[in-house]
Amino acid sequence: MEAENLHKSVLLQETVEMLAPSEGEIFVDCTLGLGGHTEALLQAAEKTEVIGIDQDTEAIRPATERLAPFGERIKIFHANFAEITDVLQRAGVQKVNGVLADLGVSSLQFDSAERGFSFRFDAPLDMRMDADSDYETAAELLERLSEAEIADIIYKYGEERMSRRIARRIVWKREIGEPVKTTRELAEAVEKAIGRGRAKDKIHPATRTFQALRIAVNREIEILEEFIRDAVDCLKTNGKLAIITFHSLEDRVVKQTFQKLAGKCECPPRLPQCVCGAQKRIEILTRKPIVPKPFEIAENPRARSAKLRVCAKI
Repeated sequence: MEAENLHKSVLLQETVEMLAPSEGEIFVDCTLGLGGHTEALLQAAEKTEVIGIDQDTEAIRPATERLAPFGERIKIFHANFAEITDVLQRAGVQKVNGVLADLGVSSLQFDSAERGFSFRFDAPLDMRMDADSDYETAAELLERLSEAEIADIIYKYGEERMSRRIARRIVWKREIGEPVKTTRELAEAVEKAIGRGRAKDKIHPATRTFQALRIAVNREIEILEEFIRDAVDCLKTNGKLAIITFHSLEDRVVKQTFQKLAGKCECPPRLPQCVCGAQKRIEILTRKPIVPKPFEIAENPRARSAKLRVCAKI
């Protein structure tokens, strides 16, 4: 299948409208994926250029084919979005007009059984965005971490109230010589620990646990705040940063980091004067996050939890 049929880009129109590309401007798509957002930016204005970054080589190949008609207006780099500063140096670019990061897992990744992102397939429990990286796989994390550490990950990154029960079940399986190594084994362990849920529940009981492990494996939250600060540094004055998140923890980090960069003081309220050094570097353009319209959710259910926040450098 062609790239555009493999994955539907979320909040596509809204993102392009907020970034508002003009002729000759340069943008960075830090999560190129299959190229949907980049293609729309290149189509929106003549001579617009995009630097695409992605850590998944399996996504880069079809994206490169999709974007080939744009010729030298697109440059693609295999890297993590946290490496934006290094990538711009390699591209010979100092400052850009806009930066985009879509923090969701692409349909290509979800639908590739061997990647281990989904419990819809029985596959090795990998979950690395970059399959060639030296990060530990999810199975290796579950083999190494203590029960308390596993519970903390599932609670913190998955916001799963039953995290201790799930961690206890995972460690028990490890102790009896049956460590959790596949997606099916993890899903079954979660179901055994907390039950199958009610018929009216919208998500599978293992969804939050899978999300938590994916975030932990790829260190997504750890690098997000630093990435936002680096991305703002890379912007020209009035340049815009747009970030699409898919769960409350990511959205909270983006919201709070934007607030800090917008000059919100973090000092205790009783202090007579600010000592945290808060400086206003950005203007927040989205007082509330932009969310998908009902018709988009109907066409692409994976978009239902997406939120878009945008700021401009001042």
